[in-house]
Amino acid sequence: MDLALIITGLLIALIAVVTVMRTVRIVPQARARNVERLGRYQRTLQPGLNFVIPYIDRVYPMIDLREQVVSFRPQPVITEDNLVVEIDTVLYFQVTDPRAAAYEIASYLQAVEQLTVTTLRNVVGSMDLECTLTSRDRINSQLRGVLDEATGKWGLRVNRVEIKAIDPPKTIKDAMEKQMRAERDKRAAILSAEGQRQSQILTAQGDKQGAILRAEGDRTAAILKAEGQSRAIDEVFQAVHRNDPDPKLLAYQYLQVLPQLAQGEGNTFWVIPSEVTSALQGVSRAFTEAVPRSPATLDQRPSDDLAARAAEDAAKAEEAAAEAVADAAVPDGIPHTNGGQPRPAPAGD
Repeated sequence: MDLALIITGLLIALIAVVTVMRTVRIVPQARARNVERLGRYQRTLQPGLNFVIPYIDRVYPMIDLREQVVSFRPQPVITEDNLVVEIDTVLYFQVTDPRAAAYEIASYLQAVEQLTVTTLRNVVGSMDLECTLTSRDRINSQLRGVLDEATGKWGLRVNRVEIKAIDPPKTIKDAMEKQMRAERDKRAAILSAEGQRQSQILTAQGDKQGAILRAEGDRTAAILKAEGQSRAIDEVFQAVHRNDPDPKLLAYQYLQVLPQLAQGEGNTFWVIPSEVTSALQGVSRAFTEAVPRSPATLDQRPSDDLAARAAEDAAKAEEAAAEAVADAAVPDGIPHTNGGQPRPAPAGD
């Protein structure tokens, strides 16, 4: 009797606990649960504490209201140029209406996947391979527009569609790699040729500038040298006229310069001008003529020693003049002229 009462009490307590648990429902944030009463949609439970009628209301599993990411497996798609490519897509969507997501379609994930595949085939089918590889933004925008319009009645909102990968056939990949390698080789050859052209241009410009600068330097040096020679000649000319040299000094200088005329290596024939005789006579007169006496020596008579010394100096002057003429002559065996007339060779020859 007591055991039966205990069992009955335990059953009543268990039923009460189950009833309370089925009556009180707690829904987390960003979640929603649909409630059916006697098989008909009654309401959607909001986040927080909710109460339902136990054994009459049926609460369905929670629906996530956050943005969800779904990656679909690669799908074969035929392009306009009849090439099969594998395209892998990623879908970002969000449930905006829990009631429509539960009652408008049986499985919205499967529906979104199939709609993505069919739309992708329609979009890519109107493009060739190169356009498909370079027009991902265009494909994404077209997919998003079609999916957002179709899934609106399902209580979904497609926020973004991304193409994760486009894999062409292996033969096409090899051809693309060869084309890319050839294009890079072409750009490298063009850049190398352009570099060589620029180098040659810069070298030529440098040579041109160097030649111009060297020519300007030579011109400036020649001008300065000419100016220096002109100034030196002018200074010599002014000094000569300022000092008023007599013909005797000029004749002596002429005889000193005369031997330098025969110093050239290519001189095989040398003409002695007729002015040499006049110069010798001028030098002789310079040494033989009596030197003017100073006022202090006017009253003194020259002695015999002075006369002998003057005669000796005159003889030395004549001998020096003859030696100067001999030194100015070219090597033996070459005829000389005096005043334009041929000069006989020595008797020993």
